[in-house]
Amino acid sequence: MFLKRVDGVRTVALPDGRVLSHADLPPTNTLRWVASRKESVVLAVRHGLLSRKSALERYGLSDEELDSWDSALNSYGSRALKATQVQNYRQPREDNERLG
Repeated sequence: MFLKRVDGVRTVALPDGRVLSHADLPPTNTLRWVASRKESVVLAVRHGLLSRKSALERYGLSDEELDSWDSALNSYGSRALKATQVQNYRQPREDNERLG
């Protein structure tokens, strides 16, 4: 088995018992960001598999984008990272604004 040489840690253990490695991260040329890919990048940064700076550079993300993924995952879980859930989790509903 060939292991690609990487700087830093090779794997991290997540609190739920899963192990996250560089092989689990999305490819650098990812254009379609599904919830599972967003989650793996956020968890890699949170647990030290990738530095924040390297994640931003590697995937061409903005600070705001990575922060929004992290916030959504922290507040609502991985379902909030789905593009179809943006209205439910990230934007205030019109009804709530009128009541507000």
